[in-house]
Amino acid sequence: MAPPSGPTILGVDVLWVATLLAAVAAFAVLLAVYAATTVRDPMAKRVKALNERREQLKAGITASTSKRRAKLVQRSEATDRIRNILSSLKVLQESQVKTAQTKLLQAGIRRKEFAVAVIFGRLVLPIVIGGPVLYLVYGTTMFADWSPMKAYGLVAITIILSYKFPDLYLKNKITKRSNAIRKGLPDALDLLVICAEAGLTVDAAFGRVARELGKAYPELGEEFSLTAIELGFLTDRRQAFDNLANRINLDAIRGVVTTMIQTEKYGTPLASALRVLSAEFRNERMMRAEEKAARLPAIMTIPLICFILPVLFIVILGPAACSINDSFINR
Repeated sequence: MAPPSGPTILGVDVLWVATLLAAVAAFAVLLAVYAATTVRDPMAKRVKALNERREQLKAGITASTSKRRAKLVQRSEATDRIRNILSSLKVLQESQVKTAQTKLLQAGIRRKEFAVAVIFGRLVLPIVIGGPVLYLVYGTTMFADWSPMKAYGLVAITIILSYKFPDLYLKNKITKRSNAIRKGLPDALDLLVICAEAGLTVDAAFGRVARELGKAYPELGEEFSLTAIELGFLTDRRQAFDNLANRINLDAIRGVVTTMIQTEKYGTPLASALRVLSAEFRNERMMRAEEKAARLPAIMTIPLICFILPVLFIVILGPAACSINDSFINR
């Protein structure tokens, strides 16, 4: 292999490394341009599906054609089998199903039949995942050098985590979705105030806010769109607001729902009540930001000590140490 003709660092050609980094940077720029030019509206597909469902509900069409009925039967066949298995094992309780359905709605999953799959996952995953781990620990010599307590801890932790995995997955999705909705709630209330002062009805105001905020906050836009649709066809408007509170696991949404129900019941001004709620939510958001800013110095202490200060010491004391070393060598 021929020696490099240009300048080198640790035996590596600097020009070759610079060329490689320039190629990587050019590829990253092209990728960023492609991602910026091909951005899609996340609300378009959801709003289209919700509008189609609204037209079906208005017309009283749930599964009129035989093709759609066959599709529905095909989709629920696996769920029916799982339900029959759980019922035969006497482990399927109606309260568990309702709780799982509520968590699925809060996680943004609209199909309630998945609640049976969640309960089935709690039953099957400890066997599917914990069984092989149990065999590897006690049936083979792979973990023979481990102590009995350590081996038992591995098996127990595996079984417990596999049992709690569906709940942990749903909880993670609920937390992320609730945080995304919380960020856009003050802006949504401001738009609701503007729509109410402009003379729009409540369902029209919810639909307008969903269209305006759908791109920035798709989760909140989806929930407001669904609420506007329910306000349009449900006989009891309070039920639509209760459904909104059940679908979102936020105390702020429950406060908004309570306010909307009271304005519907007693005829109080909607704009003034929503304006007060919006101011409270903005103050709460500012307090959370200040709390995070106050925690930042304590959080940055460990990275500062472990990564920044050693490099700083090397940069400052390195030349002095080299000079001292050279002076001792010359003597």
